[in-house]
Amino acid sequence: MKSSTSVFALAGPLILLAGCVSVPSGPSMMALPGSGKSFDQFRLDDTQCREYAQMQIGGSDANQAATEAGVRSAAVGTVVGALAGAAIGGSQGAGVGAGTGLLVGSVAGTGAAQSSAYASQRHYDHAYIQCMYAKGEQVPTAGVISRRHVPVPDYAPTARAYPAPAAGYPPAPPSGYPPPPPPDVYPAER
Repeated sequence: MKSSTSVFALAGPLILLAGCVSVPSGPSMMALPGSGKSFDQFRLDDTQCREYAQMQIGGSDANQAATEAGVRSAAVGTVVGALAGAAIGGSQGAGVGAGTGLLVGSVAGTGAAQSSAYASQRHYDHAYIQCMYAKGEQVPTAGVISRRHVPVPDYAPTARAYPAPAAGYPPAPPSGYPPPPPPDVYPAER
């Protein structure tokens, strides 16, 4: 009984830490008013695009998705731990297994909550930016900083700079060097 109490004592702080997973419930990217748009029109577009992005992630914000993922993992860990504990050590093992499962499930739930929150936030941001762009607002884009274009100087030589090729056959190789042997004369390697 003492071991299951200590497991629950350890699980408490972990569950509280799992609740600390928090991300903003709005876009994490900035959009600016488009050219010739009033600030009131921009605010209206912003509100509509936030609603659109919220619908794209299922109506829940990233915090809700993270909490749900964490609770699911903790619950599954508790059930699996209780079943494993009961199978191994009877009724006392079920308590220990449930505590261990809660502990492991809470830790896994924290990781699941973080990845779920990140994925939801990314999906929300993409939907928000697409909507704002479609409404004519200025949105961040991936770009390359380019410098002022400087024309490349043309140093190509003129046709007169090359000597004319000699008429007839090419010159003979220098004397004193034997020609290379034909390809089939090389000895075969063993």
